[in-house]
Amino acid sequence: MELTADVVDEKVREYPSVQPLSTAEAEHIELLPDTFASGDYGWRDAEWVVQWYGRRFLGSIPNADRRAIEDAYDENDYEKVHDAITGAVAADGAAEKLSRLTDLAGVDVPVGSAFCQYIDPDNYVVLDERQWSVLREAGELDEAYPETPDVSDYERYLDAYRSVAERCDRDLWDLYRAVWVLGSEQ
Repeated sequence: MELTADVVDEKVREYPSVQPLSTAEAEHIELLPDTFASGDYGWRDAEWVVQWYGRRFLGSIPNADRRAIEDAYDENDYEKVHDAITGAVAADGAAEKLSRLTDLAGVDVPVGSAFCQYIDPDNYVVLDERQWSVLREAGELDEAYPETPDVSDYERYLDAYRSVAERCDRDLWDLYRAVWVLGSEQ
């Protein structure tokens, strides 16, 4: 399967029928970048990103695993979350952004990448095994999804995403939705 502009467009159109959270995602992709940049957000705005990370799989992630991540995140105090997001907004590059975010309890590189996506959706996209597998099947990544992804894994994944988006002349958000649909078909 080759990732082309036509494939991306077709799968983006299918996305709302495959992902019931598509409306909430679209609202947050419009709202959160400016909200995070301004620093004028509440606990629930940031918490939504962590909840979204696992809940978008609609039961594929065992509830106990998803809740463990959310519960760990809930141990952070608001000031620490605010400082981490403020630092990530100001940071240059994926490594620096993730170093700020992964200081939070419950935030590893994949969950941190979800924050990156909602901080700056023009330049970042969430990392997960499903998306990685689609890119690998399309010949965009060589290795299998790492057991515990680190920053260098995310940067390699992000480079592959950006390359496909540029080749197809589509933004990362459109490509994310298309790849999500392709992943649901596997």
